[in-house]
Amino acid sequence: MDQRAAKAELRRRALEARASGGDAEALTRHLRDALSPFAGQVLAGYWPMRDEADPRPAMSAHRGPVCLPVVAGPARPLSFRLWQGEALQPGPWGTSHPADSAPEIRPDILIVPLAGFDPAGNRLGYGGGFYDRTLEMLRETGPVRAIGLAFACQQIPNIPAEAFDQPLDLIVTDLGPLRPTR
Repeated sequence: MDQRAAKAELRRRALEARASGGDAEALTRHLRDALSPFAGQVLAGYWPMRDEADPRPAMSAHRGPVCLPVVAGPARPLSFRLWQGEALQPGPWGTSHPADSAPEIRPDILIVPLAGFDPAGNRLGYGGGFYDRTLEMLRETGPVRAIGLAFACQQIPNIPAEAFDQPLDLIVTDLGPLRPTR
């Protein structure tokens, strides 16, 4: 089985596990704690879709600017627009984002949605590479922290990492934070 097929199978299993969910209140509490040292910095969250872990309660508690990702098109990095609670616009693939009139800003911290993760900080998304491209671009221009958000049931023992995969700096689950073991 090639790496692409192996990742697809791991993604399928992780998404199946994610459907069982976990303790949403504990997840929010742990994410708030993980974000507290970053007060005043620009936080990029995401608007959950399907049964993704929901970062919105922790985003609303963040003391600093909050932005949301905008999908510009296939195989392109995400951009980020300031979000202050206003209504969102529908985007491609079921995403939601601030209106075009919202200013673009560069995040310091990103909450990254996950299909699955492993103890080394490798992640599985949906296979489009949006966050890998985005993190690579942001890391080339300065420091940025990537915090994966998932239920503990989404952990996979080992995800095969490829050269373009961008690792997570921290993973927050309903059982608590995990520091990657790279």
